[in-house]
Amino acid sequence: MLGSLVTAALALPGQGQAAERDFEAVLAGHAVLPANTMVPAPGDAPAETRMSGRFTGPGNLRTDQAGSIPGTTGPAPDGRPTGLSLPFQGQPVQGFSGIKPVAGEPGAYWVLTDNGFGNKRNSSDALLAFRKIRPDFATGAVQVEQTIFLSDPERKVPFRIVHEATERRYLTGADFDPESIQPVADGFWIGEEFGPFLVHVDREGRVRRVVETKLDGQVLMSPDHPALSTAATPNGVLPFRSRRSGGFEGMALTPDGKTLWAMLEKPLFKPGSDQGEGNFLRVLEFSVEKGEWTGRSKRFRLSEGAVSIGDFNFIDDRRALVIERDDGEGDPSRACTGGAKPPACFATPARVKRITLVDMGADEGDGEIRRIGGIDLMAIRDPKGLARQRGDTGLEAGRFSFPFLTIENVARVDDTHIIVANDNNLPFSAGRQLAKADDNEFILLSVPELLQAR
Repeated sequence: MLGSLVTAALALPGQGQAAERDFEAVLAGHAVLPANTMVPAPGDAPAETRMSGRFTGPGNLRTDQAGSIPGTTGPAPDGRPTGLSLPFQGQPVQGFSGIKPVAGEPGAYWVLTDNGFGNKRNSSDALLAFRKIRPDFATGAVQVEQTIFLSDPERKVPFRIVHEATERRYLTGADFDPESIQPVADGFWIGEEFGPFLVHVDREGRVRRVVETKLDGQVLMSPDHPALSTAATPNGVLPFRSRRSGGFEGMALTPDGKTLWAMLEKPLFKPGSDQGEGNFLRVLEFSVEKGEWTGRSKRFRLSEGAVSIGDFNFIDDRRALVIERDDGEGDPSRACTGGAKPPACFATPARVKRITLVDMGADEGDGEIRRIGGIDLMAIRDPKGLARQRGDTGLEAGRFSFPFLTIENVARVDDTHIIVANDNNLPFSAGRQLAKADDNEFILLSVPELLQAR
């Protein structure tokens, strides 16, 4: 098989973009952390955090009986049961959104657990955390070596949090929705979606600073920004441009550690409108040294069929990897056809799950980032049969897909390999199997031609 399978000109009319190339991806390893993996809340956390997911039922009303709310992929008629029920005893490890190799510890990675159960209303008993994990591609196991819970004991967060009156002030999924993480000399920078904000924490997860987002000199808000409230009239207008769950899903740190490029997950609304500004995402530059936005921004144009991104990481001083995705889950070979309906099939299967290589140093006009090429996560070669689980799929032997709703982790491992992982949205996603909650899957991909492309 040739490494470069297809060459397609994806330039828009009138633009001078070079042809974007498609490259081969070969499965080199597969490790799985089971979906139902829990850790206890810290001993000094409020007693209510010993259980999580109480507010995930109808109307977000409290439910104290463990396991009494069935997990599903969505409402009828297309929703499918996932086999796990809430509330959970303990705090779920699930939902990795952002990955970065641990410096000086080969094979170990920092991963960020997102807000809990999907939104501000249902995640007030989910504690925010990031973790050090170690996937073993020889055995297929994933070891969770360290969990660091986020907290605000020095009251750096400028708005009220759920555990406002406690001493340690552990942060919850009703306070922030963390989606991207980068280690720096004095801790970590976390990109989140409620503000959207950048949050600086120390090595113990304690907040040092919360930074408001500015674009073109104006504060950028989402509908979940703490300064906003429900409009007083049915047709009231609120001043936000960032979509709900559309904040800093990706955030890349330059290799010199001086600059963060924070990428929004979804296109912004036009000012004062409910219409999107275009099929592109804003990417904002932040100076780590100065601790402020520089005022510079770029644009990342989405692939056809993609609606959002999942992660964003540099591989050298100017090239970076971006995950693009649609809103589908499940292998297309099990799509609903001929009158079949869920849960016997996938109503909206995955079609666009892609990792794109970009050149941040090249400008295609209007600040648009140059796209070099990419790989299709729905068409991975597996000639050695390394897949630990293939799920409900009609793929022939030697082929492997990564058909998850949200794939939110990608990083360079070495000159020929990258690591990729899903966010399993526990217990609401089932893309590997029709009626089983997705595990946290890590795949090692051999992609030498992708990593060499310029």
